[in-house]
Amino acid sequence: MPIFLLLLLATAACSWTEPFVDRRREAGAKGDRLYVGRSKPEAPVICYNGWKTEFDELQKMADAECVKHGTGDYAEPEEQEFFTCRLLTPSIWKFRCVKKEETERTE
Repeated sequence: MPIFLLLLLATAACSWTEPFVDRRREAGAKGDRLYVGRSKPEAPVICYNGWKTEFDELQKMADAECVKHGTGDYAEPEEQEFFTCRLLTPSIWKFRCVKKEETERTE
């Protein structure tokens, strides 16, 4: 029986290292206090484990957040931090949502 529990724990731990957007809802809150976490609709923040996750996956997640919230067409990486998220996903990438016409104006 202990071996089964150890195997179950090891299997569950694999999902604990999946990258995620650091944006959670605060139950019962309204307005600006609705969401907690570092991620904002115009600036997604992704927590990840650098040993397991490639940057391309983080980029796709950030792009999807920008499109989902209508704050941009894609995400540009801005800053990387280490040991600022959860134990098994200790690193973060901060992104900024950008619209295509903004990019065309600056070129």
